[in-house]
Amino acid sequence: MAEAFGNSPRRDSNGRALLGGLALSDLVRSGSIRTPSYVYDLDAIAAGARELREAFGNESHLVAYAVKANTAGPVVRALAAQGCGADVVSGAELSVALACGVPPLSIVYNGVAKRDDEIDKALGAGILSIQIESVEEIVRVAARARALSLGRGARARISLRINPALDFEALETHANIATGHDAAKFGIAQDDLPRALEIIKASPEVELVGLGHHIGSQIPSVPAYRTAARTLFSLGVAVRAGGVSTLRFLDTGGGFGIDYGAGAVPKPGDYVRAALEERKAAEVDDTMLMVEPGRSMVAAHGVLVSRVVQTKVSTVRGTARRWLMIDAGMNDLIRPALYQARHRVVPLETNGASADFTATLWRVVGPVCESSDDFGVHALPDSPPEHVALLDAGAYGYVMSNQYNGRALPDEVFLRGGQIVTINRAKSQDDWVQERVAIQG
Repeated sequence: MAEAFGNSPRRDSNGRALLGGLALSDLVRSGSIRTPSYVYDLDAIAAGARELREAFGNESHLVAYAVKANTAGPVVRALAAQGCGADVVSGAELSVALACGVPPLSIVYNGVAKRDDEIDKALGAGILSIQIESVEEIVRVAARARALSLGRGARARISLRINPALDFEALETHANIATGHDAAKFGIAQDDLPRALEIIKASPEVELVGLGHHIGSQIPSVPAYRTAARTLFSLGVAVRAGGVSTLRFLDTGGGFGIDYGAGAVPKPGDYVRAALEERKAAEVDDTMLMVEPGRSMVAAHGVLVSRVVQTKVSTVRGTARRWLMIDAGMNDLIRPALYQARHRVVPLETNGASADFTATLWRVVGPVCESSDDFGVHALPDSPPEHVALLDAGAYGYVMSNQYNGRALPDEVFLRGGQIVTINRAKSQDDWVQERVAIQG
């Protein structure tokens, strides 16, 4: 049975934190995994995909996994095996999706600044749609289609990503991950939609097959998602009324929130059911409903395991200050520094089956030479553990890691069926040193 951490770590009778049925402390102690390492439960990821797809019932749909959340082959293959497609934002991500068995007609390509060679790659692969994010991009795609001679009986399939111009503060998410407000670089403004449609009608090389939007990431409630979906579906009605008969799908995007420990959030299926209700009310339910979740499919099923290097305890003007210094830093998990995100930090072992212990507030920090290398204050044992796990790290973790300060990238460990199925070993710090020194000039 797939085991995920959920809202708190699942522990065995000895108080050992479990992931995928395995005690993480045993894996570290045996040398099976090094620190820092990302560890993922592929069974739980697959189970979540099945649950999400069940929310659609018998309605025509496509769950296009946002590959940017976690590009690891085992993750993408696990989701493809559950019938998921892919939302990609680069030529490299497109290559990953295709190589991992995602059918071309289940892939959509987003992004505001696609290069010509990337457009060519998408057109050559025959994907479901290139998602257009500006009026100017329509002209570019049409030109590339002409250059590739796609106009002879085959047209480039495109969809328009519309910017719904929502107030990002009303979405209750961070400004850096809100994409549906009118100052964002993403999507075509609604006022520009008539101009976009005129260019499409004058471009025989392209075929408009869909409309979509994406309002942002980590949306914590359903009403904002429902409101945006209603706007999208009304635009779908208007576009059809304007003479477009080729719409195959309407894409309400992703952004489903997850619980990082602050409290319960809706399940991904709740967002889907709301969108289905709005689609039916708008009488556009003959189109396929597409969603593009990323974080909600993988975040809760991955952790970052780290070793405690040392503590630092001092008294400043009569106030005790305690730091827990770990070997994972902002180069391994940048979200707290970039978005002020909070990931729960828990010991891999406690003294019993529960997480009850004599708690002390520790500020957990990494080794990177930046004040922003700070994972926040957490209640941990007064006698610090040897190892900790940063929870809900399966999305936007490894994919955003870097080698700042000459630090090696973290390893990635993949679990399935109660065992390690593969490990992605990172280059060592010595490799980094040799690479930098070898540059001549």
